[in-house]
Amino acid sequence: MSNAIRPFRIAVGDDVLDDLKSRLRNTRWPEAELVGDWSQGVPLQWIQEVCRYWGDGYDWRRREAALNRFPQFTIEIDGLDIHFLHVRSRHPEAMPLIITHGWPGSVVEFHKVIEPLTDPTAHGGNAADAFHVVCPSLPGFGFSAKPRTTGWGVDRIARAWAELMSRLGYARYGAQGGDWGSAVTTSLGAQDSAHCAGIHITLAMSTRPKVDGEPTPEEARALKGIKYYADWDSGYSKQQSTRPQTVGYGLTDSPAGQAAWILEKFWAWTDCNGHPEHILSRDELLDNVMLYWVTGTAASSARLYWESFGPDRRVAHKVAIPTGVAVFPKEIVPPVRRWMEGSFTNIRHWTEMPKGGHFAAFEQPELFVAEVRRFFGTLR
Repeated sequence: MSNAIRPFRIAVGDDVLDDLKSRLRNTRWPEAELVGDWSQGVPLQWIQEVCRYWGDGYDWRRREAALNRFPQFTIEIDGLDIHFLHVRSRHPEAMPLIITHGWPGSVVEFHKVIEPLTDPTAHGGNAADAFHVVCPSLPGFGFSAKPRTTGWGVDRIARAWAELMSRLGYARYGAQGGDWGSAVTTSLGAQDSAHCAGIHITLAMSTRPKVDGEPTPEEARALKGIKYYADWDSGYSKQQSTRPQTVGYGLTDSPAGQAAWILEKFWAWTDCNGHPEHILSRDELLDNVMLYWVTGTAASSARLYWESFGPDRRVAHKVAIPTGVAVFPKEIVPPVRRWMEGSFTNIRHWTEMPKGGHFAAFEQPELFVAEVRRFFGTLR
């Protein structure tokens, strides 16, 4: 095992970009949907517009340079090269913070919050709000290596994150995450309580409904989300948790297919008033898709579902360290405090956010930054 931390820069080859443009030009499209909305999936007219822009107007080199403004590195942990952003604050008393994305997200989700978190005095905060931010790419996602063996589930990732923070010299740190990042952050809080001072999450993936009698308004909201997800929104998850290899062939071969597979979720899971471009720019949406396309990680990212779902793969954690929760109104299943309290025994902070959805830092960066400052401010 090498302890070396190696500098990294995103540098996608011209051949990859030329191949992408060729594939976009030669896309074989299906006929249009038979409804006037998104209920059958991503509308043909819109995804064609996005793909035309992707091929002819989107400037990856400019976007690549913007992402490269953050110091990036790779390090081998448990036999796997992990890619991560590591942005140290200029404020010496800054608190180390590891933030984790999920699917179909990437480190792109955090590009609007890293600078306010690390340099608060330049972004409406005080020096006491500063963080040293560590932002890793999940194994099999983005520029992290693809696992070559099974076993890279949430708990193993959390152990790798604890090792990463140790090797960076952070003996005490906070952790934040959404989607799979919430699950990894929860596991990290349970497994590394000696060093993790507190966790903040936006989705409670490990909790289950506990309704006795008439549900409260919060429980009713969550139950509605659970039912809608099960009835209309979970097909991707079933496919990725049972046959990730099969779905990977089409998504790895077709950029239009990869874009549609991902962008449907940005329509479904953001607080966007019916259209993802109401809340995120087309460039931002494509930046995230690019981190799947140029790395060919459709199958390897989907395998996290295969590793995590199933009766013999679930591990129930008890988290005793301080926990903060932000409930964004358009989250897939908004967290319910009573349902969480059996597993999270030290919930100290609970915020009902005024707007926002599943991709909190991406959608509402100012609200996200203020929330993270508030919670971790109590632990400094």
